[in-house]
This record gives sequence, C-alpha cells and structure tokens, in this order.
Amino acid sequence: MNGAVHGRRLASPVRLTLANVLGAPVDGAWWPHSASIARELPELIDVLSPRLGDIVSISVNWSSLQASPDLDALYGAKPSLPGKVATRQRLMTVRGSLASANILVVPCRTSSTLAVMLLRQAADLPILPFEARTETFRNGDHIVQAARAESEMCDVRLQAGAIEHDGA
Repeated sequence: MNGAVHGRRLASPVRLTLANVLGAPVDGAWWPHSASIARELPELIDVLSPRLGDIVSISVNWSSLQASPDLDALYGAKPSLPGKVATRQRLMTVRGSLASANILVVPCRTSSTLAVMLLRQAADLPILPFEARTETFRNGDHIVQAARAESEMCDVRLQAGAIEHDGA
C-alpha cells in the first residue's frame, strides 16, 4: 500500500497492510525500512489518513529503551512452545477522526519471507493452501496470535485504568 506522499513518489514505499474491516485486536502490520521509525512515521500517517481520517493519536506498547525483537531468531531458529509468548510483540494503535487501527510493527531486520507473511496474516489477507503448510506460516501465525493476545491484554489494562480513574 503506497503510491505517493503529497504528490511525490517515495523511493521506498511504505510496507503496510490493513484488514478490510478494522476493529480487531490486530488490524494489519507495518514493516519499516529502518530502526528509526520516527523518520518513517510521516509517510505512514500519510498512507493511513485516507482510511482513518485525520490522525489524532498514536500509542505504542514499548519504550524507547527496549530493544527490537529478532523475530527470525525467536521463531525460526528454535521451536517455541505452543501457547508461550517468547517476547511481547510491538503494537501501535493509530487513532484517526474516522477510525482506528491496531498495527503490528514488524522489526526492520526481519527476513523478507517472514515479514511478508506477517503483513498478510496480520491483515487477514488470503494465504494459499501450500503456504499454510510452511514453517514460515506457522512462525507468522505464532507471532500474530501473540500480538493479538498482547493487544487484548493492553485493552484490559486500559479499561481497568479507566475504571480505577473514574472511581477515584
């Protein structure tokens, strides 16, 4: 998804997918080109604005002190236990005047094979039957499931904080 930003063609298009229907724990994924996502944020906002409206807030579930997870090493080199989350997945909630999107942020150093699978799975894009039998699909599924669980836990924490704040 990307064409031009304010009428100019980007040298490196924004690597983003979004589900047709928004509102799920994970609505899509963004695969930045570099570890400095702040530099790529204006282009991401430009790409999201037609769908979400004017962007009013962006929140993330990680601090600037946390290292970016190495998804290839965590999920590709060794099998992970079913139901276990090896690391928190990085999530970004982008709220616009028309809609909001919960986006899995795929670390820039992730292999293209896994990253493309994550972009597709996070947005519920079609997966061919032969792809569903691959290790890359299973790893991507594990990561997206972990991201969905993390998103739901964030929602619960936010709701608990709102109730606590209202009751004070």
